[in-house]
Amino acid sequence: MSRHILAEEQIHPAVRAQVSGYHRTLVEEVQAAVASNKVVVVGMGLNPFPRKARKLLDAQGIAYTYLSYGNYFNTWRPRIALKMWTGWSTFPMVFVNGVLIGGANDLQKLIEQGELARMLA
Repeated sequence: MSRHILAEEQIHPAVRAQVSGYHRTLVEEVQAAVASNKVVVVGMGLNPFPRKARKLLDAQGIAYTYLSYGNYFNTWRPRIALKMWTGWSTFPMVFVNGVLIGGANDLQKLIEQGELARMLA
């Protein structure tokens, strides 16, 4: 799989630091959580889909770490850094064993197919 990401040589040197450091602390916080937990749900307030993902995991008895960053009306700029990092445009972002599996509907499909149980075994 390839993702379209602007090559470093196509970014002017004067702005490279700004591009590479855009809300870096937030991205590093999520990276650390993903590295140290089997299941991580990254969400935001006022969005029903992170809640759906958590309910699905709760119903399966699966422990997870939940990180929430603002809501539709605030903290949207830092969340852009997470979208740029993952390439995933919506919340939640669900990670299993360090792998982005998608959002709540993708999680539901993996549960229904038995794939989530295999991933966690």
